[in-house]
Amino acid sequence: MELAWGEAGLLPAIVQDRLTGQVRMLAYMNRASLERTIETGRATFFSRSRGALWEKGETSGNTLAVAAIVADCDADTLLLLVDPVGPTCHTGKPACFFRRVDEHGIAAESGVDAAAFLEVLEREIEARRTSSAEKSYTRSLLDGGPAKIGAKIREEADELARAIEGEDDARVANEAADVVYHVLVGLASRGVPLRDVVRVLAARAGTSGHEEKAKRSAPR
Repeated sequence: MELAWGEAGLLPAIVQDRLTGQVRMLAYMNRASLERTIETGRATFFSRSRGALWEKGETSGNTLAVAAIVADCDADTLLLLVDPVGPTCHTGKPACFFRRVDEHGIAAESGVDAAAFLEVLEREIEARRTSSAEKSYTRSLLDGGPAKIGAKIREEADELARAIEGEDDARVANEAADVVYHVLVGLASRGVPLRDVVRVLAARAGTSGHEEKAKRSAPR
C-alpha cells in the first residue's frame, strides 16, 4: 500500500514522545523529508512557507530522534514516535499544544502544555515539593525524607500484593494506584524523572527477565 500524498505531495506528521505519550508538535512531510528522516533517524520536515526541507533542531539543538514512523488507516497521516532533546516548541515549552480552547475560543494567554496524566501528576508532585503553601500530604512525605517515603512504598506494595492474592479487581486497581503515586513521590524526592524509568523499561524490551536480572547481579 502506498502513502496517500495528495495533490500537494504532503502529509501531516504528528510527533509524539514515545515514552510519555505527549504529543509534541505537528508538521508536514514530503517524500524527500520522509526519506531524509528514515536515512538519518532525525525528524526532518517540509516548510510550506519556505518551500524547503528543515531538520528539527538544526539551529536550536532541540532535536527529535525518531524511533518509529507509523501511518494511519487511510495512509494520509504519519505518526513519528520520538525521543525529544529539549523543548520542542519554538516558545521554549516542551510541546506546541498549550492554548486551551473552550466556548469562548482560544485562550489569550499561554497555558500549561498538554500532557498525559502521569506526566501531569509528576508535575503536580514537583509543584508540591517546591510550594510554600499550607503543607499537603505529598509535601509531608517529601519533608519526611527517604526513610518515610520508603516505608510508605513498602506498606503500599504489601497492600497491593494482598489485594492481588485475594481481593476484587477494584481493590487491586486502588492499591496499585497508591503504589504508583508513592513511587512518583519517591522519584521526585531523588530528582529522577519518570521518563528515565520508562526509558529503562523500554531498553529491557525483548530481553528475558532472567537474563536482565543476571546482568544486574553480575560483579562489576
